[in-house]
Amino acid sequence: MRTAVIDRKTKETDIHVELNLDGGKTDIDTGIGFFDHMLTALSVHGGFGLNVRAAGDLYVDCHHTIEDTGIVLGKAFDSALGDKGGIARFGSFYVPMDEALGFCSLDISGRPFLVFDAQFPEERIGSYDSCMTEEFMRAFAYNAGITLHLRACYGKNSHHITEALYKALAHALKAAVQPSQDDKPLSTKGVL
Repeated sequence: MRTAVIDRKTKETDIHVELNLDGGKTDIDTGIGFFDHMLTALSVHGGFGLNVRAAGDLYVDCHHTIEDTGIVLGKAFDSALGDKGGIARFGSFYVPMDEALGFCSLDISGRPFLVFDAQFPEERIGSYDSCMTEEFMRAFAYNAGITLHLRACYGKNSHHITEALYKALAHALKAAVQPSQDDKPLSTKGVL
């Protein structure tokens, strides 16, 4: 089973993540409604079992909770993938969300990097700061060891733009973690 359970407690947050790359229940509670919606979309569209419990200093703002959840979720993906052998490794996907179009392309390479190109017309979506989409993606990519490219091709509504990006990430991850015919990492080096 490709699973991981990761906990991280700091003075600002207390995060618990259970991940199953091959499916299962989705149960998300971060205290940030829109972020719960996005993590649920990531789980459902990626076909992952995902349980997230996050308690953070929301009296400050949503930053620490969202960023730290990205860190822990990234570590869970890295742990569940082991040596990254036996997976397709690459994934790309476009997702239309009403007037918005989101694109994701990624490489589970062990070389973390983020290219993020998106503008958000509204600063907030409920209690979620739109700028936190980039912060979450950076924390996730760097802790998962993923080269991640995300682009909002166009859109006029921050909710739609953000949701298109999370769903594009989900579908790209789903493709990249699919089992391959070989148990070795897909690399000319033989390792990632």
